[in-house]
Amino acid sequence: MKLITTIFLTLFPVIAFANSSLPANRHIAVQGSAEILAVPDMAQISFEVISFKDKSLDAKRDVDDRVNLLLKGLSKYDVKETDVSASSLLTHNDDGMFNVESGTAINAGYVATRILKVTLRNIEKVNDFIDFALSVKINEVTNIELMSSKAAQLEAEATQGAIENAIVKGSELAKAFGAELGKIYSINSNSNRSSYGYGADSFERIVVTGSKVTRNPFEQGRYLQETITFKSSINVVFDLEVDD
Repeated sequence: MKLITTIFLTLFPVIAFANSSLPANRHIAVQGSAEILAVPDMAQISFEVISFKDKSLDAKRDVDDRVNLLLKGLSKYDVKETDVSASSLLTHNDDGMFNVESGTAINAGYVATRILKVTLRNIEKVNDFIDFALSVKINEVTNIELMSSKAAQLEAEATQGAIENAIVKGSELAKAFGAELGKIYSINSNSNRSSYGYGADSFERIVVTGSKVTRNPFEQGRYLQETITFKSSINVVFDLEVDD
């Protein structure tokens, strides 16, 4: 897997930390932060399966058949059944039409829906797998989350970068005022991971009506240009040692 491991060390003073007490003696409060960018090598794709039928049982069976066809083709894309999660199947009346004269809803049939999430451990197969899913009449691709198989390692590296950043910045600021860093008074770590991919707000849904795809915005290799950002920040209060 190709990784971009660029660490951004942000140097900016922190005047006060919310919800934290400060020592009465001389001290310095600093915030260290770091970011690591990585090229994703995995993806989790969310699908929605919808069926409209006159009878509730027929709608359920239609959804079951499509899901089973998808499961049968998993091995071709190096996907195990443990990499697939599915919501409970839901059915309800399709009463979207309204009779103006009688003032009552018109039952146009039944709708069955199910949500599937498939984790692809080989990101190069995303496009082919989406094409396959659409071919077995999985109605909608609702989300693609880009992921990294080295997420835990990269999160740890970002945290270590934030720690080093806090120490360097604290030392430089203390030295500038003729002091040295003393013992650590308090530490408040706040780590998070931001992943950038094709979600509901960043791509047009792929919708299937019958066998027709209304739009396919996924061009070969396009998602490979996206990156995942692993961020970490740490608030630290150091005692200051000053020669009186």
